[in-house]
Amino acid sequence: MDRKQIKWDRLDNTGYLFPSIAGENMTSTYRISITLSEEIDRDTLQEALDILLPRIDLFNVRLRKGFFWYYFEENGKPAPRVVEEELPCRFIRANRNHSYLFRVTYYGCRINLEVFHALTDGMGGINFIRELAYQYLRLSHPDEFSSDALSADTSLNREDSFVRNYKAAKPKGFIAKKAFLIKGKRLPDGRLGLMHLTMSVQDLKKVTHAKEVSINEYMVALTAYAIYKNGFRGRSKGRPIRVAVPVNLRPYFDSYTTKNFFVVVSAEISDKEEEYSFDEILDICKTTLREQINKEHLEDLFSYSVSNQMNPFLKPIPLGIKNLAIRFVYTKSATANTTTLTNIGNIKIHDEYRKYVKGFYANIAMSIGQDIKGTVLSYGDDFVYTVSTLLEDTSIERTLVKQLTSDGIKVSVTTNGVFYG
Repeated sequence: MDRKQIKWDRLDNTGYLFPSIAGENMTSTYRISITLSEEIDRDTLQEALDILLPRIDLFNVRLRKGFFWYYFEENGKPAPRVVEEELPCRFIRANRNHSYLFRVTYYGCRINLEVFHALTDGMGGINFIRELAYQYLRLSHPDEFSSDALSADTSLNREDSFVRNYKAAKPKGFIAKKAFLIKGKRLPDGRLGLMHLTMSVQDLKKVTHAKEVSINEYMVALTAYAIYKNGFRGRSKGRPIRVAVPVNLRPYFDSYTTKNFFVVVSAEISDKEEEYSFDEILDICKTTLREQINKEHLEDLFSYSVSNQMNPFLKPIPLGIKNLAIRFVYTKSATANTTTLTNIGNIKIHDEYRKYVKGFYANIAMSIGQDIKGTVLSYGDDFVYTVSTLLEDTSIERTLVKQLTSDGIKVSVTTNGVFYG
């Protein structure tokens, strides 16, 4: 009898980075959470995951180490065990997780999906958790839902869109110059603090329309301003505040891939003798982001790394040496940003499930030099800015709320409780 052929797949151009740098102190994971209108039943959630996983090839893999490159291999093991939520964005130890690169947890009415970034970016994560919630609701309410198929708008495309859209070698796209870094006493026991700032999309649009900026530009400026107002002036040592902003490339290159497909641009605020107003920082962020977020420049940013991947002289170098080089380059460039603000975008739910889906939020893990990060998304009229932090002090978060309130935006604040001991 012939042995079943095991499928394998290459990592995408960005995915190659994460296995080389990830570990307990820099987990390279992100979390997307969905809140339902009812308490989660673990056994039903496990059944939903067991049904869904074989249908989503992107998640049904394990990471393998070749002589020259990491690669994905089809994972024939049972789905990972659904467990009650613990600390967010912990390192995913594949050998304790049925070799999978994601985990599913729950708490109360909330389902959490945590993903190792080598697998996919936010779009792939949204696809998966949305389908998982649909399947869970179909099992919980069998009389209400007839279809058991994947949604027509859930992409299963697994192309490496970096390689497909690569044109020619470009100058390096990363910044090596050091940025201002936020220092402070850390939360105990390696805990990660989460603070969710929820506001109305319509209120936010009124403000951004009046200021002639996009919501994303406003949020980047808000982040930079909150850092600026809390210890930057006179302590910068000539290093700027630099906010890294991942950009989803799919709309620019007509891509539907569920693999990683993003690059990072940044907004920079330098120190000066006179104090910046919020509107001045907003104008700087608007100008610099618009200069960078266009198809030609975005193509330049990823073409450099693709050219290295395709270089015939680099391909035969053993993986161990490649890992050393990747870690060196990453460490050199990691402190080039003060923080990161990731925009997951607007999340849509099919009408028949909407009465059961109350909300979403997302957060990302910490990285070298960045002890505080932000993630934003919207669902319906709710816009949620989630701050992830290792720091005890919440002055930056308070400044975010104060500025939003002064602009006439009502904010509701919730946390995961770690700030209260």
